[in-house]
Order: sequence, then structure tokens, then C-alpha cells
Amino acid sequence: MSNEPVAQPVSGQPVEAVPAWQPPRVSKGRGGGSSPQVEKALKDVRSKIYPRSVSGIFARWRIIMVFVTQLIFYGLPWLQWNGRQAVLFDLGARKFYLFGMVLWPQDVIYLSVLLVISAFGLFLFTAMAGRLFCGYACPQTVYTEIFMWVERRIEGDRMARIRLDEQPWSLRKFRLKASKHIVWILIAWWTGSTFIGYFAPIRELGMGLLTLSLGPWQWFWMVFYAVATWGNAGFLRESVCKYMCPYARFQSVMVDDDTFVVTYDHVRGEPRGGRSRKIDHKEAGMGDCVDCSLCVQVCPTGIDIREGLQYMCIGCGACVDACDQVMDKMGYEPGLIRYTSGRAITDRMTQSQVRKRMLRPRVLAYSIILGAIVIAFIVSLATRTTLRVDVIRDRGSLGREVAGGMIENVYRLQLINTSESPVTLTFSATGLPELSVMAGDEGGTTVKVDGASNRLVPFVVRAPAGQVSSGLHEIELHAVGHYDEGDETTVVERSSFFVPK
Repeated sequence: MSNEPVAQPVSGQPVEAVPAWQPPRVSKGRGGGSSPQVEKALKDVRSKIYPRSVSGIFARWRIIMVFVTQLIFYGLPWLQWNGRQAVLFDLGARKFYLFGMVLWPQDVIYLSVLLVISAFGLFLFTAMAGRLFCGYACPQTVYTEIFMWVERRIEGDRMARIRLDEQPWSLRKFRLKASKHIVWILIAWWTGSTFIGYFAPIRELGMGLLTLSLGPWQWFWMVFYAVATWGNAGFLRESVCKYMCPYARFQSVMVDDDTFVVTYDHVRGEPRGGRSRKIDHKEAGMGDCVDCSLCVQVCPTGIDIREGLQYMCIGCGACVDACDQVMDKMGYEPGLIRYTSGRAITDRMTQSQVRKRMLRPRVLAYSIILGAIVIAFIVSLATRTTLRVDVIRDRGSLGREVAGGMIENVYRLQLINTSESPVTLTFSATGLPELSVMAGDEGGTTVKVDGASNRLVPFVVRAPAGQVSSGLHEIELHAVGHYDEGDETTVVERSSFFVPK
């Protein structure tokens, strides 16, 4: 790569000579100021956005998704299953409880597959409908919606909030601001406490919170997530979506001209401009857009959708609701801003024609791969054994001769019962003639393991000295489990038996 200085014009501004591997640097103009694009970007970062409330079909869907997601989040830790918390990620005991299933560290493969499923699901939904998840189910969007609802109820709608912020501090302003933040902090604290309830029994957590007897780490993470919720949903808001979220950056590689996104119909809307409802705007050479800027006022990220698809757009549909209301008042056809594809705008396609193009090769490939992984994941979970036996050789004694003319090898067995029912294990060994086994401290052939627990037990295998040649011999350890409900399972593990010379 050449390191010779290059200069490229950017937005009509002079550019400093820099190496080719560095981005161009915009020089200051004659007045000492930077480029208008840089100034606009910095102004957008510093400016506070006051979204206007809007009603409509997509606003109702956002409200529904807020209720559904929060009902699941706040309610799931309180569900009980077989006398315990239904969903609990017990990091201390290294056990994940998911209703009737208990996962151990050895089951980390299921977590990996679940992450792969989530990734392909994200690819599929983005290829079909853009950032639909961001607009309706993303925690940042959901909690921002909740916090903005509280803000509107206390401080008023958009113009009332703008006037309140511009006013000097007074008793009324302090009362409104304090009331808003108190409600925000209560919601954030509830959210942080609930999140910790997924990792510690929430009923015990609630009692510990009331008696102020929680551990230091519980206090730390509870406060941490409460402050994070308060800061992200109350202050950062759209900045998270615009500047911090990585999804906004790489969605462009998954979106094409056939993806359903919030789109402004520039063919129908331009040229835009204000007009009276009494005139025929088509005869006047005007488009359907009345340039009311309501689509900008209701946007939670403050963008103008009429400038085209932008990575800051979270696909919430607020501008669609606002524009449809204006079109209804003007007596125009709705859908000037709508969920459709870029190809539909340029080729003037109907919605039915656009939907037919959704099943394109990319979508089909994602669907097939995702379906195959999901089916394999479900089958693997349904057929996984609830009993796991890990054989660990005693390195201190590979093999020794004991009384009675027997060769003895000592092992340790890690027994894991992933079901919630106790199991009684009966052991045997094959691979050499006349093998005998002794398991546990009692020296019998049976061991009992409680439900959702594990045991580390000593295990001894003996063989007659005169019937086995010296060296290593492969053997199989058989564990037959009998559950209290009457079910039975068998596990076979391979190991080696050492005979000394």
C-alpha cells in the first residue's frame, strides 16, 4: 500500500494531505470553522430530542409489545415448577433451571447452539423486515417507551416539555422534574431487582431486600442494572440506537431492495410543500407531502425519513402513523410513508407484488438453515440422557495387586443426575474375565444420587491376577439408573484397566 499523501474533496471543503491508509481530514475554512456536515453532526449529538406522542396501528402494536415483553420479564422469575423457581440461572451451584430441564456446565453446547439460532433468526428477520426487532422488542426501545410515557404523563407532550426545559428553575419545575425521576428510579430499581432474580431465588431476594440483608455482590449488580436502566432509558435514549448499537452498523449488509422497511414514497410525495385543502395539488404540480414535519417530530431518533433509509431508523412506524393521520385530514390516500421495499417505490409495485418477492434466495437460505438448526436443537434436547457418568482414573495408583490374588484399579466417578427425580445406580464392568466392582464408600455395587445433583464417588474394579496379561486393557463401565417413577436408563463409559508386571 502506498503511503504517499493524497487529497480528496469532501463536501466542497479543502482536505489535508494524509497517507492513503488514513481517512481524509477536513481542513478549517477561512473563517476558522469546520465543514457544515461536521457541525450538523456535532449539533445532533448535543441536541435533545423531544418526540411527539402519536396514535395509530403501529403505536398500538408498540404498546402491546411493551406489555408482552414486560409481563414475561417481570413475571417469569415468580413462576414455580416442582417447588422451585421455574427459570433460575444458579451460577453458584452451576445449574440452569429451565422449567422441567436442568442444564449443567457440560451442557454448554446447548447455549452455543442457542446463540447460533439467535444469530440466524436476526439475519432472517433483518433480511425480511429490517430493524423490526429494534422498533418493537429491543429492551432499549421498550424501556425508553416506558420512561417517555411517564415523562408525558408528568411534564406533558412535546411542546410542554420544551417550554419546561427552557424555563428558569422554579418550584413547579423542580416538582415536575423530581416526580419524574422518582418514578424513573422506582421502575429502574424494580427492573434491576428482577434481573438479579434470574440468578438468585427471587423470593429470598425480596426478603433480603426488605431486611437489607443482601450480599455485597447482590447489592452491586442490583444497583448497577438499576442505574444502567435509568441512564439508558432516561438520558441516553436515542444515542444508544444511533451511536452505540452495533446492529445499526451492520444491518446494511443484510438489507436489500426487497426488504420491508419504513419508506417514504418520494415519487408520490415530491415536490413537497404547504397548501390549502381546497386546491387540487396535482394540478398545481405538487406532491402529496405537505411538509408538516410531523414525521420528524414523532421520530424517537429525530431523523427525517424523507431523506431516505438511514441506519438510525429503528423501524418503529411512528412516522407512518403520523403521516397517515395527515393524509386522512387532507383527504389523500394513506401510505405516503409505509412499510414497503425500495423496489416497490421505484417500480411502482403493489403490496401483494412486494410480498411475493420476500421469498427470495437469501430469505430461503436463512430459513432452511435456521429451521434445520432449530429441529436438531429440539431433537437433541428431547433425546438427551438425564444421567451423566464421567470416569476419572486415580493417577496415584494405576494398578496394584491386593489380597486374594486380585489386580485392583481405582477410579473416581463423577455422577450427574440432570432430572429432578432421585436415581439409584447399579454398576458393572465388562471387557476382562471375572471383573468385579465396588462403588462408593460402602463398597457395594449401587449408589443413589439425588435429583438435580451430582456426586463424586470412589470406584474400584478388580480382576483375577492369573487370568489377565500385563499391560493396558480396554474395559466398559455400565451404570443402570432406576428412577423413583419407574423409568430406567443405561450409560456405558469406556476406560482402561492396568495390570502391572
